[in-house]
Amino acid sequence: MDVGTIGFIGTGTITDAMVRGLLTNPAAVSLVTISPRNAKIARALADDFAEVSIAADNQAVIDASDMVVLAVRPQIAKDVLSGLTFRKGQFVVSVIAATNRKTLLERIGADVHLVQAIPLPFVADREGVTAVFPPDAHVAALFSVLGTAVECESEDEYDLLAAASSLMSTVLGIMDVSAAWLEQRGLAKGKGRAYIAPLFASLSQTALRSDTVTLEELSGEFATKGGLNEQVLSDFHQNGGRDALILALERVLARIKGA
Repeated sequence: MDVGTIGFIGTGTITDAMVRGLLTNPAAVSLVTISPRNAKIARALADDFAEVSIAADNQAVIDASDMVVLAVRPQIAKDVLSGLTFRKGQFVVSVIAATNRKTLLERIGADVHLVQAIPLPFVADREGVTAVFPPDAHVAALFSVLGTAVECESEDEYDLLAAASSLMSTVLGIMDVSAAWLEQRGLAKGKGRAYIAPLFASLSQTALRSDTVTLEELSGEFATKGGLNEQVLSDFHQNGGRDALILALERVLARIKGA
C-alpha cells in the first residue's frame, strides 16, 4: 500500500500507536512527519524509526504530507487548527473524538478530502479495528494495514461505532473486578489475571470465528440450562446489568451527537 507521505498533527497515544503500526516491518509508508508538541513521544518515534521526521511546527507537517492525520484532543482542536492552511483536495484524516464532520470542516477552513476514523491503541500491533466515515478506499487501505477497517455508510453508523468503542474500559474493568475477587477469595496474586485475560480473548475469537451465529445464540451455547454461566447471566440481568449498560451507551451516544 502506498499513501505517499503521511503527517500527524498531535503526538499523543494514538499517533504513537499508528506510527508504530505503520512502520512495523515491513513498513507500510516511506516517510512520516510528526508535530513536535509532545517532545518525548516525537523523539522516541524519531529514534526508533528512520522514516520519522519531526517538523518545526504543525504547518510544516501539512506542507510535507500528502495525507494529514489530525490527532489532537477535541478540547484544543479549534485552537490547534486555527491559522493552519491546507491544500485544496488534500487528504485529511481526523481521529479527533466526539467532533462532527461539519464542525471539523469549518475549523479546517479549506476544500479538503476529509475522512473521519476511530483508531484504537491496538493498531500499534496491527490488530486494531477502525471505523471510517465516509467510505474511502485509500483510508480503508491504510487502516487495513493496521488491522481491520469498517467503512460506515452514514454518520449515524459512525457515531454508533464511536459509542461502542467506549466499552473498552468497562470490559477491562469487568476483568479487573473478576481477577480481584479471585485473589480476595484466596487465589495467588497474578493467577486471576493470567486466567481471566485468555478467557476473554478466547471468547472474542469465538465470536469472530462464528460470525454466522448471533451473539445471543453464542451466549446461549455457553449458558447450559441450570449451569453456572446461566446463573451469572441471569443475575446480571436481574440486578440491572443489562439496563445499566444500555443506559451508558445511550448517554455516550447523546454526547457524541451533541458535539
